[in-house]
Amino acid sequence: MLEFDNIRLDLESYEVPVAELKDALHIDRVSDQISEYENRMQEPDFWNNVDKATEIQQTLGRLKKRVDGYNSLVSEREDLLALCELANEEEDLGSLEELKESTAKFKEDFEKMRLETLLTGPYDANNATITLHAGAGGTEAMDWCSMLYRMYTRWAESHGFAVEELDYVEGDTAGIQSVSVMIKGENAYGFLRSELGVHRLVRISPFDSAGRRHTSFASCEVIPELDQKTEDDIKIDMSDVRVDTYRATGKGGQHINKTDTAVRMTHNPTGIVVSCQAERSQLQNKETCLRMLKAKLFALARASEMEKIEDLKGNQMEIAWGSQIRSYVFCPYTLVKDNRTGYEEVDVDAVMDGMLDGFINAYLSGMKNEK
Repeated sequence: MLEFDNIRLDLESYEVPVAELKDALHIDRVSDQISEYENRMQEPDFWNNVDKATEIQQTLGRLKKRVDGYNSLVSEREDLLALCELANEEEDLGSLEELKESTAKFKEDFEKMRLETLLTGPYDANNATITLHAGAGGTEAMDWCSMLYRMYTRWAESHGFAVEELDYVEGDTAGIQSVSVMIKGENAYGFLRSELGVHRLVRISPFDSAGRRHTSFASCEVIPELDQKTEDDIKIDMSDVRVDTYRATGKGGQHINKTDTAVRMTHNPTGIVVSCQAERSQLQNKETCLRMLKAKLFALARASEMEKIEDLKGNQMEIAWGSQIRSYVFCPYTLVKDNRTGYEEVDVDAVMDGMLDGFINAYLSGMKNEK
């Protein structure tokens, strides 16, 4: 039957892409690495160095997940081809809808795995911290900041990532002045590093009684969560850091603690500021702040291609409002366009609900082509 033939041809067209995916994921080499790590884990002195043993265990888990995922994808396609052939022979129209849905799922699984081949950075697999700051535009910009916060939260949740709020500063009238969140899950940083930069909003402001069109900006910082060894290697002279404490506040501006548990750290040589009020104690918030500070200094050092943190200058962290990476236009037409890749979507509402994969894919593909 024609419907089954179309599905079969669609699945067969993935034979070469699936084979190419195997090479891109280095499945054969990774399988050899898995065997090597498993053999090392059988050695009697494996746990003599706990840190190294733990690192090997974590690496082994990631490698196994890659190989198992690819093998599952291959089996998924083969099973669908067999089911399609059987259903066609028996003219089982009842299986047609199920086959269409399963084929669509296979394509989604393939695309997710293909996207992973673009994550080649040394920290792409790590958790990510996103910090949003309202920029030019007053109340409108603060509302824009809260809209972006919701967009990234929706995207993270739709991909099974956990979202942990670290700091939240409410706007004077509406929205958010700034917010920091940790996005937890494999490859969180690899995907979200595409969002670093300035985001521009154009719309009729609900805060303008004259109904005029406004342009507002918000910046997005993205840094990876560092492993313990990298953190330990980053030395900070605490005499260069100003530490301020204050009462943690919740949404609505109310104080949620009677003591000064929230912490803000300012690195004087660079002007970098980090803050945290998520933990219950001041000590815990200080520890989180220090980790965030180290991660920001590390990211700045990498971006600047410098080896000594003390040589860095604060103006290198400033974001120029005229260099937005993406524009979100709500009026007079609807369009979200990435200025770096040219990728665009006309469904603004869907994008604000977290539909960012197209933008992320285009950015990562462009980065790979540049290499």
